[in-house]
Amino acid sequence: MSSFSDGASKPQIKPTIENLSQAIFIVNRHAKTAPNPKFLYKLKYTALHKLIREGKAQKIGLHFSNNPKYSQQQSDVLIQCGKYTFHLPPSKSDFEELPHLGKLDHNVRNPKATLSLSQAKRILLTYTGLTELENNPTSTTKPARKKYHKPVFKKLGESYY
Repeated sequence: MSSFSDGASKPQIKPTIENLSQAIFIVNRHAKTAPNPKFLYKLKYTALHKLIREGKAQKIGLHFSNNPKYSQQQSDVLIQCGKYTFHLPPSKSDFEELPHLGKLDHNVRNPKATLSLSQAKRILLTYTGLTELENNPTSTTKPARKKYHKPVFKKLGESYY
């Protein structure tokens, strides 16, 4: 029938530092407004940590968080990957090893990215080795809908039994 397979119809994008950082940017931007962003943030976190381990991204310093939990002061790790910068929650060692840069400079912006969310997810899933189904509980554990039963109305004075 059709000679196209899913992989053949969409060309694979090579996982270069620029493509990976663009993909992380797209996933992060969509996670901020997603109804269930847990998997997207896990994908970002895993990809950035792998890039840091491989020496393709580096931790720059700590910033005060714009949205601290429980209205307490909190810091995030600033990570440079290609032309993009990202924030991740810090580990205990980050406070000892990294300089604190103070408040976030709102004039510094990441460049625009041209990837779609599906392309970005595909790039990061192949790079990290994660699979979307095992890490996204909402896609597999939706409760089954109960079958609708019409109400039965009895005449006035009749018994329901």
